[in-house]
Amino acid sequence: MRLDKLLAHCGFGTRKEVKQLIKNGYVKVNGEIIKKDKHHVDPVGDKVYVDDEEIFYQEYVYYMLNKPAGYVSATEDNLYPTVIDLIEDNYRQDLFPVGRLDIDTEGLLLITNDGVLAHQLLSPKKHCPKVYYAKIRGVVTNDDVQTFLSGVIIDQEYQCQSAHLKILSTIENESEIEVEIYEGKFHQVKKMFQAVGKEVLYLKRIRMKNLILDENLQLGAYRPLTDEELDRLKSETVLQ
Repeated sequence: MRLDKLLAHCGFGTRKEVKQLIKNGYVKVNGEIIKKDKHHVDPVGDKVYVDDEEIFYQEYVYYMLNKPAGYVSATEDNLYPTVIDLIEDNYRQDLFPVGRLDIDTEGLLLITNDGVLAHQLLSPKKHCPKVYYAKIRGVVTNDDVQTFLSGVIIDQEYQCQSAHLKILSTIENESEIEVEIYEGKFHQVKKMFQAVGKEVLYLKRIRMKNLILDENLQLGAYRPLTDEELDRLKSETVLQ
C-alpha cells in the first residue's frame, strides 16, 4: 500500500495533508525517514511512525449506528444528509451502510467497509433476520399474526416470506409490536401492515441477525462493534 494512502486511512488527514507530513520528514518506516509519498509499505509487517508515534492499520472497520429519522441510508445524496455524515471521525472514503432504513425509520444500522460481510448479510439466500419494533395505528390481532406467518401479499401480487409478528401491547386504537422479517423490500414493514388494514406510526430496527441495538446508544450516536459482537455477526448460527 502507498504510504500516503496508509496514513490517510489511519486518520492523519487528507491525501494532500499526509503528503506534506511525509515531505517534511515526520514519517519513518522501519526506522528510516521516508520523504516519498508513493513509497510502498506492508501495513501489517512494516513499522510505521508519525512523529515518533507508531501507527496501526485496520483494514476493516465496523460501527453500530443508532440511526435517527431524517437521514438516508446512502453514502451521498443531493437532498438529504446521509448516515455516513454522522460518522464524525470518518477519515476513510470506503465506508457504507449495510442495507437501508427508510428516511423516517430509526435504529440499528451497520456501517463498515467490509463488502464480503455486507454481501453475506444482505444476500436473499442467507435469510438474514431483521427485527423491528413498531407502533401501529389499529388493533393488531392474532389473525394478523397468522397472516404474517403465512406470508402477506404486498404490491398487489408479491407474497412476502413468512414473518414472525409479536403483539407487545394494545391500548385503545394503537398497538406496539415486534416483527421479524427475512427480506428487505422497499417499505416492506409499512406495506405489510397496510395489507392488513393498519398503519405504521413509528418504526425502529432493533436487531440484524445476531447484532442487537445497544440501548445505551443515543440517536445519531455510533460506536465500534466489540469483538464478541463481530464474532456473533459472522457466525453461521442465528439468535432465536
